[in-house]
Amino acid sequence: MSSTSAAAAAGSIARGVQKLFVGNLPWTISTKELKTYFSKYGHVNSTNVIYDKTTGISRGYGFIVFSTREGFTNATNNRLHVLEGRVLDIQPATS
Repeated sequence: MSSTSAAAAAGSIARGVQKLFVGNLPWTISTKELKTYFSKYGHVNSTNVIYDKTTGISRGYGFIVFSTREGFTNATNNRLHVLEGRVLDIQPATS
């Protein structure tokens, strides 16, 4: 995680936000599979994979909301997340 990402993560935690942006998702990953993967870092309140409204195909990104700071911190401190051979882009969500 870059120093900018680390600073953003610290800011998100300070505001009580435990929401992560997850980019570079495999097209085949479901919301349930995303939740299962990230549950090992802490309790996940919700996950959301974004789909194209016209085609119904994943747009390759989504969001995860942890119920605790600990889960959020555990996930952001792990520098490498891989699903189906793809390295995920994990960043604190900005909204």
